[in-house]
Amino acid sequence: MSKWKSILVGVDGSPSSRTALSWAAAEAADHQADLVVLNVWEATLPPPVGSVPQTSVPDPSGLATENLLQVVKEVLGEDPPVLVQPRVKPGNPAEVLIEESADAALLVVGTRGRGGFAGLVLGSVSQHVAAYAKCPVAVVR
Repeated sequence: MSKWKSILVGVDGSPSSRTALSWAAAEAADHQADLVVLNVWEATLPPPVGSVPQTSVPDPSGLATENLLQVVKEVLGEDPPVLVQPRVKPGNPAEVLIEESADAALLVVGTRGRGGFAGLVLGSVSQHVAAYAKCPVAVVR
């Protein structure tokens, strides 16, 4: 197989993203690529009625990073077969994945994440990145 620089995989901890992580790690090993494991967090809830709105959203990246490292360990084990670069970024998941895809040979996502409706075959993030990513996309089921 040819050597690629990196494979980017979006991981939110859902079963679908765990499957995508496992598949992406195997592809990274086949292509001698680094594996960039990206979790994107987004503050989506408005303040409760009658409360004082906050001027800034607390940064949960410490907890998000800890959770991401735990998922990587659970899926790939203590000694992954490839170099894993965990990253946590704030923002809209689809937009951040598309932005980060500019530096990847392949972007991997699962079919369904944590949000949305279970009856849908593809989630909104996977549909969006499949249409707009700056590299080839694999949607893993």
